[in-house]
Amino acid sequence: MPKPVMLGVRPSITKFFPYPQSNQAPIYLEPAELEALRLVDLEGLSQEDAGERMKISRGTVWRLLQSARRKVAQALTEGRPLFINP
Repeated sequence: MPKPVMLGVRPSITKFFPYPQSNQAPIYLEPAELEALRLVDLEGLSQEDAGERMKISRGTVWRLLQSARRKVAQALTEGRPLFINP
């Protein structure tokens, strides 16, 4: 079983759509990926500090960041909807 991840903020908005809208399949971002992205890229924490806040290892934060950044970049460059899983 994966270790539970502490999330500091639950987003009130869970779907982003490109304009103009496309018929491409959406990309799904996990809450833990969003939290890692928020802590490191928005709040400016180190991966180690983010791991302490989320109660996970720095390596797990790194993995979550890589996945989140890839998904966001793909959604932006391909014009695909981005959904945040509840």
